[in-house]
Amino acid sequence: METLIVPDTLDSLAKIGDYVKRAAAAAGLDSKAAYNLRLAVDEFATNIILHGYQEAGLSGEVVIRGEMADNALTIIIEDTGAAFDPRSLKLPEAEELARPIEEREPGGLGIFLALNGVDDFNYERDGDRNRNIFVMRRKGAGAEG
Repeated sequence: METLIVPDTLDSLAKIGDYVKRAAAAAGLDSKAAYNLRLAVDEFATNIILHGYQEAGLSGEVVIRGEMADNALTIIIEDTGAAFDPRSLKLPEAEELARPIEEREPGGLGIFLALNGVDDFNYERDGDRNRNIFVMRRKGAGAEG
């Protein structure tokens, strides 16, 4: 699939969403899987733009690349913003989620939802680049399960 390179602005989120939507359709993901993947990528791209670039006083691009295999669609987001491994964030636990919203600690819910909506996630830091990798298994088309 072609690579999408967009500036570090919130206006880029529509293009990123369209890219993921096209990739999910090409991979034959069902509507729930496609929605979950788009939600995850949107959450991470928003955090990259707001926290990795803007709040850190940095600027750069967000690079989105899709890779299709017989059994999976992988979406990779790369940026040169501030280093951040989302797996290091303390995610809300069941008891926290059961509390009324006004009693919860802020933050972490978007990443929690994103990571729980995809089949696999990995993070890498390669030099000055963050690489967030989202995997959704494909049904049919030679895929198992």
